Amino acid sequence: MELPNPPTEASIADARRSLDNHKSSLADVQHKIDAAETQLAQIVADFRCVINDLQRERTALETKVAETLAYIAPIKRLPHELLRYIFLLNFEEQPCSAWSLAAVCSLWRRLALSMPKIWSKIRLLTSPNASADTIRLWLERSGTRVPLDIEIYLQVQSPSSSSSSRTCARSPSPWSYSAPITTHHYVPFHSVSQPGTIQIIPTAAPVALPPSPPHHDHWEAITPPPPPPPHLPPVSQSSAPQSRASTHWGHIAIFYLVEQMHRWERFVFRFDKQFPSWHALKSISGAAPLLKEFEVSCAEPVYYGEWPWLPSANPNSHVVLPVLQSLTLAYTPFKWASPMLRTNLRHLNLRALPTTNIPLDRILHIVASNQRLEKLSLHFSTVVNAVLPLIPTTLTELKELSVGGHYMMATIVDSLILPALDALSLDMEARDPLEDSITNLLSRSNHPPLTRLSIAYGGSNPPYYYTGGSIIASWGFLADLSHLRSLHVGGTPLDPLLSMLGAPDDDGGPTQWACPYLTHLALRNCPAHVEGLPKLVQMVELRNPEGGTTASAFSSAAPPGPGTVPKRLLQLEMYDCATLGQDVVAWLKSRIADVTCVEPPFERYGCFVMCH
Repeated sequence: MELPNPPTEASIADARRSLDNHKSSLADVQHKIDAAETQLAQIVADFRCVINDLQRERTALETKVAETLAYIAPIKRLPHELLRYIFLLNFEEQPCSAWSLAAVCSLWRRLALSMPKIWSKIRLLTSPNASADTIRLWLERSGTRVPLDIEIYLQVQSPSSSSSSRTCARSPSPWSYSAPITTHHYVPFHSVSQPGTIQIIPTAAPVALPPSPPHHDHWEAITPPPPPPPHLPPVSQSSAPQSRASTHWGHIAIFYLVEQMHRWERFVFRFDKQFPSWHALKSISGAAPLLKEFEVSCAEPVYYGEWPWLPSANPNSHVVLPVLQSLTLAYTPFKWASPMLRTNLRHLNLRALPTTNIPLDRILHIVASNQRLEKLSLHFSTVVNAVLPLIPTTLTELKELSVGGHYMMATIVDSLILPALDALSLDMEARDPLEDSITNLLSRSNHPPLTRLSIAYGGSNPPYYYTGGSIIASWGFLADLSHLRSLHVGGTPLDPLLSMLGAPDDDGGPTQWACPYLTHLALRNCPAHVEGLPKLVQMVELRNPEGGTTASAFSSAAPPGPGTVPKRLLQLEMYDCATLGQDVVAWLKSRIADVTCVEPPFERYGCFVMCH
């Protein structure tokens, strides 16, 4: 519509009538739009309902399909007896497999919970801040009659504090300090402060955590385990405050464990430092008719009072331990006259508290009370002179002996006769040279075929230079160790040892090679003079000539003679001994299969230097 301009009264009236018509038309159009949108929304809602119904039907059909496929699966046709047998096979390889098996399906869960046997091996890495109900649940599922194999590793020190400290390189533990466990499967826990799995960091080749605990001479070599398998379900922690949980953990956990003491077959409990409820351990007492192995070990000394527990039982008390074969006590209290120490043990490992002052004759009494010993480890940092005369003690079955601590412990070595000795480790304070003790021991024992020898290798004492005393004054006794295969040495001058291991002397010295079967040489804190490095190269050159022709030059059954060529060295370890240089290390690696070298601290300039 065209309107004149300027507007007149008539055009204005026409415009107003037109405006009213437009507004009416606009309202009609908006009404139609609203109606169409309402209709569309209803259609969408109707179809959404249809789609939802179809999706629910699809889900139900998928569930039925899955159930049907599961029903017709071959494993469903396995008899329950065969499935239980498979569970047992898996349990033998993975002690904690029951937790995974019980989480597969309802049938497997029922079967797993009906088999106490697969819950009978407790492998737990935990802390005082975790819930002790994990132990209760484990014990409940193991039933009431199945023997229990228990290994618990309590990490009191937080992982952050332990990982922040600079770690020094260590060689794998010598023969007497083998790692503890044959299985590497543990149930982890979750920490309140730091979520995630916490494990005790191994300081030597593991177990760990701990397979059968070893008989160690110092704690650092005992290592609880590597991280648990990722498929194991984490054990949830109690919601109680951290401080409250740590206060009561020991009382609750030990209470549950002691209640089942009549079923213990193995009991291993290790902790790295004192925890608030540590004195709950003193409640470990009573009959244990199935117990074969018992260990309670701490990584550092803790000052205890009198404990009325099994290792401190009254000498006249009746202790029911008819099958106990292995006993390990590290930095925990015990009494020399306890009946537990007189059960005809096979393996005995004692690391006494620094506050323990036991006369030498009573230490020897402990040894003499167990005539069937096969492995013996004694470490006493403080001892007193014998009250009664020391009587020579013969242990016809002892194969491994480890003695450390106070220098007077050498008197114990001088009182033993060990005709079956295979491995010897001495790690005592350096007061007098030990070669006479070693020679006299072997002579009294009718020269047993010693294959492993460790001298001051695990100690933390500084090296002994030529200006001071040395734990070995002369290495001449090595000429008589014709069966030795492994030699670990620490804290003694390097040059005389290398000279002895070199070629026989033509000037009135030994006429045959010393230790001709030696294949593993480990050295720690052994200082070298200027000639030390050339002597090392010369010794390796003679024992491992280029071409590798001496590895099997003679049979181990044949006695070495003057013309005998020694076996090749297969492994060489040097820790804080001498600065070799990359060229020498490369040459050594070209002659020896396994070479590990860590430079002395004053050569590292604050950095960790290792060649492997």
